Amino acid sequence: MHIAATINLHEPDADALRATIAATFASVWEHDEGLFAVLADERAFTRRADPLRHPLIFYLGHTACFYINKLMMAGLIQERVEPRCEALFAIGVDEMSWDDLDERHYDWPPVAEVWAYRARVRTVVERLIATLPLQPPITWDDPWWALLMGIEHARIHLETSSVLIRQLPLDLLRPSPAWPLCPQDAPPPVNELVAIPASVVELGKPRDHRFYGWDNEYGHQVSQVPAFAAARLLVSNHEYRGFVEDGGYQEQRWWSEEGWAWCSWKQPRHPLFWRPDGATWRLRCLAQEIPMPWSWPVEVNCHEATAFCAWLAQRTGRSLRLPSEEEWLRLRDHCLGPADQDCWPAEPGNIALRHWASSCPVGRFVHGPLSDVIGNVWQWTSSPIQPLPGFRVHPWYDDFSVPTFDDRHNLICGGSWISTGNEATRHARYAFRRHFFQHAGLRYIEAAAPLPPINGALIDDAQVAAAALDDWGHQEPGRADDFPARLAALAVAQAPAHDRILHMGGGGGGRLAFLLARHFGAVVALERSARFLMTGDRLASQGRVRLLAADEGALGRFVEIALEDADRAVADRIAFLQADPANLDDRHGRFPAVIVTDTLDQLADPRRALDRLIERLLPGGLLIIACPWQWQDDLTPAPARLGGSHDATGERLSAHQALHDHLAGRCELIEPPQDCRRLRYRNQRCHLLVDEQISLWRRVDET
Repeated sequence: MHIAATINLHEPDADALRATIAATFASVWEHDEGLFAVLADERAFTRRADPLRHPLIFYLGHTACFYINKLMMAGLIQERVEPRCEALFAIGVDEMSWDDLDERHYDWPPVAEVWAYRARVRTVVERLIATLPLQPPITWDDPWWALLMGIEHARIHLETSSVLIRQLPLDLLRPSPAWPLCPQDAPPPVNELVAIPASVVELGKPRDHRFYGWDNEYGHQVSQVPAFAAARLLVSNHEYRGFVEDGGYQEQRWWSEEGWAWCSWKQPRHPLFWRPDGATWRLRCLAQEIPMPWSWPVEVNCHEATAFCAWLAQRTGRSLRLPSEEEWLRLRDHCLGPADQDCWPAEPGNIALRHWASSCPVGRFVHGPLSDVIGNVWQWTSSPIQPLPGFRVHPWYDDFSVPTFDDRHNLICGGSWISTGNEATRHARYAFRRHFFQHAGLRYIEAAAPLPPINGALIDDAQVAAAALDDWGHQEPGRADDFPARLAALAVAQAPAHDRILHMGGGGGGRLAFLLARHFGAVVALERSARFLMTGDRLASQGRVRLLAADEGALGRFVEIALEDADRAVADRIAFLQADPANLDDRHGRFPAVIVTDTLDQLADPRRALDRLIERLLPGGLLIIACPWQWQDDLTPAPARLGGSHDATGERLSAHQALHDHLAGRCELIEPPQDCRRLRYRNQRCHLLVDEQISLWRRVDET
């Protein structure tokens, strides 16, 4: 059953490795589609199971479109399969906050069309697996890494989609023998604490490791973990029942400030998957309800897990809490040793779909002094995910990890019954927002020292920090190189109406978006990479950001950026969103003004992107283009560029002339282009001087 294990990328036999990848891809793909087979009604695909998530039709398309997007980034294919699908299904996976609901109405295609799209994508991927040259070992800069990325990404969504299916009405589902529930229950065992000796814990996966890894797994950190005691068992439904019956969901004292805010919004009285049934309870499983198995582990979010620990600590007089990432790894290594997935004679727990499509009684799988160290349900930790020393962003998926380094996403460890591949390895680092539901429960520990408080997350992505300092690092009044201020002034002076404005290239530091928001009622700031939305988004929500900026060589320095009162007052007018300018859809509507900065010379097809942006512009609307026209061979092929070459007659063709020719009949030039000098941050003593060319246009056509 190839879905279970991740692939040994050091297999020396290229033919054997290719065959393993092909079989694993097919197995993961078919399990993904087999999961959707439990949907008995097409309404289930477009019904929102969770108001904070997309409906399941999004995830049906997303895992397929992910392959195409990553294969294009890796240069393995040159043409899209279906651009509309690859725009609609590309972005929007991370769970939203309850105070930031996504109320947009999407024009989802028919379900049959999405199935047909998936079939076309599968053909593309299988052909590539069969023909792409392969020379083991596969490393993270090898083109094969993009294919492995797609496989492991699909494993993640096999799990997250199953959680959403558990929240759909039962009349839209049909139980399937392919997804059997555990038939076992038992008298609920009594939990107890077990001593875990102090030891050193090493975090981080070596870069030459034999398994695929997400970028957040790499790096190296050594931590001394003091002795502590850990619960022998995961918290069972029976053990958690005491908290429910004691009114734990109505007592603010057990909850963190953030947890109580969620609790006040959601108004829960019990775990999400519990169903009251007279004097007892039932449990909602994948596609059916069963009498409550009290010996199974409870499934809760991080807020509930933390509140339970606080309640139990008060009742027992012990210092109980969730383990940190380091403490959880210490208990894992203490119980299981250093052996990883490929060293197991068989899966040592209820993991990787080797047993059931559900949890099973706690204590069923024993790992030394503890039970269920891995498998059954994920285990919440108290640790927000942070980059390890030596972290580097993978260029083909630069927004997998970095947006989660915000102190809002806590790590879950150990895997669940449906965790396969990379999810079931020692170095796995998966994190979700604390209000998010997964097949996750908890194991509490007793530790002498409390955890340090959560502070604002540090942005230590060097490129993101540099982009932030480009905007905010030198804004003395009246500076001629205050690029954001100059563009904002042009927009305010020329825009026909001050209601809405679109800013493509709105990431980086986000300062232009805040300056525009002082004059426009709504600013939609789009950026291709979610990494470069972090600064503006965090400034809008928290008022300040912390950065690790390049100083000298490997040295960095701490920088804090804080909004002025004028910017705080308009922060709620800005929407920082990820979007591909060459594949924009119409969900954002049309605008009286569009600003495009630092984008066109970064694209493979700048003309297509320009056409899509003009479609977002109302007739008579203002178009501002700012660009240094710094063409790069690895980004834009020479034939696709706007100018910077000689035309068919041998005459010089500048970017501005090519822009004028391309916009002819649709936009007219308002005034001659002008240069605006700006400084780009490189390190504390080095800045790059750039002259951006700014041109202003008015849309004149009515189509």
